Amino acid sequence: MTASAVSRHPSSRRPSDRHRTGRRWALRRTLVVGTSVLVALAFVIMSLATIVSLRSFTLDRLDQQVTEGLSFAAGRGSFENRGGSQPPPSQGQDQGQDQDQAQDADRPAPRIGSLQAVVDADGTVRASDYTRSDGTQVQLTAEQVTSLQQDVPADRTPVSIDLGGDLGSFRVAAAEVDGTTVFAGSSEADVSATTTALTIILLAVSAATLLIAVVGLSLFVRRSLRPLDRVAAVAQRVSTLSLDAGSVEIPDRVAPADTDPVTEVGRVGASLNGLLGHVQSSLAARQHSEDQLRRFIADASHELRTPLSSIRGYAQLSLGEDAPMTPTQARSFDRIESEATRMASLVDDLLLLARLDAGQPLRREEVELTLLAVDAVSDAQAADATHAWRLDVTDDLISVTGDENRLRQVVANLLRNAQVHTPPGTTVTLSLARDGGDAVLRVADDGPGIDPALAERLFDRFARGDDSRNRDAGSTGLGLSIAQAITEAHGGSIAVESVPGRTTFAVRLPM
Repeated sequence: MTASAVSRHPSSRRPSDRHRTGRRWALRRTLVVGTSVLVALAFVIMSLATIVSLRSFTLDRLDQQVTEGLSFAAGRGSFENRGGSQPPPSQGQDQGQDQDQAQDADRPAPRIGSLQAVVDADGTVRASDYTRSDGTQVQLTAEQVTSLQQDVPADRTPVSIDLGGDLGSFRVAAAEVDGTTVFAGSSEADVSATTTALTIILLAVSAATLLIAVVGLSLFVRRSLRPLDRVAAVAQRVSTLSLDAGSVEIPDRVAPADTDPVTEVGRVGASLNGLLGHVQSSLAARQHSEDQLRRFIADASHELRTPLSSIRGYAQLSLGEDAPMTPTQARSFDRIESEATRMASLVDDLLLLARLDAGQPLRREEVELTLLAVDAVSDAQAADATHAWRLDVTDDLISVTGDENRLRQVVANLLRNAQVHTPPGTTVTLSLARDGGDAVLRVADDGPGIDPALAERLFDRFARGDDSRNRDAGSTGLGLSIAQAITEAHGGSIAVESVPGRTTFAVRLPM
């Protein structure tokens, strides 16, 4: 089915393309989270650098102590006496005890957490002492001495070694003195305790500082973005305005405080104000042009009605006389009357559209759509017997509030459209049903369908699907546009669905 006319894009139901995008964060959240991550990363790097530096420093100090202890242990001769060398037999027991006590008095007390060991070349352990935290000394086990011999090189270089048991990790250095290997070491417990304590302190301080920074940053960003929020609110309110028709006012503007050209937000606000001003000027010019066009159409249509009536009257008068006429004259007067009738119908349609566009109120009365549908199908069947006309209504009466004459015109235009643009033998069905709180009136036919090239302008005024058809068919090209204008004036809508073999116009009216 081809069709005539309207003032808008087609109302046919067509699936809209919807692009679904991933959910994105707001600018405020992005700034807060991004800055917080950078601050947290800075804290992590600073903490790691501090911990590594402190551990390296304390290990260096511990290595220095181990080296000094090794030099002291390797240079003194007390190990020989402690290792089993006894005083000469000529000396008395008292004299030997006095010498040992004198030597012990001259020797400094061992440092807490230190160990010393002396192993002969044949593997004999001459001494292996470890000083506890209470000052007492204990002997190293054979396994621990073996670990020292295997894992500590005798080059005075401190290395870390885990002695297990209650001792744990030590920094130990070794040196060979006259075929004897001397070991000296210090526990790493203090280093580990210091590093652990510093790690806990840094974690606590960094977490507290980061929390305070996040809260402060959130407040700062929220306060800083308030001008942008206000500009966005103005844009959002303007976006909800209906700008497609009628006199449009855009009262919203960005406040002067948010239009400072020095700031980025200010430049956006000033640009938005300028844009809104240009849009309002363009809409005002458009409305002025449309008002002038409507007035011109209404005035021209009104002024043309009288001369067209006169032309028709003179043509009928001339045809009604018995005066002799040539065949050419008779046909000319007949065509004059026919074209005057068609022009009068076109003028009436244009005048009706101009009045509807101007918002002329319609009559408000109860209209029985069921009876209206019955009358419309009866009229169509009487006017054209080449089509099969069908009526599908329920037994219940369905009524709406509106202008009965205009609603009859809507149904008549749809049936006329089906009659003109479908071949003879086509079945046209008019149905009426309830759909929620609406009354839905459908005109369906089994004709060839609507040309896809016409779909985009189906309801435009003076739209024609067949440019070659003559104008004798009586179509003004305004039928569908008038039907849509009347339907929308009643608060309803009109839509079309068309495939080859099935075309349906649906008029939905609030009950």
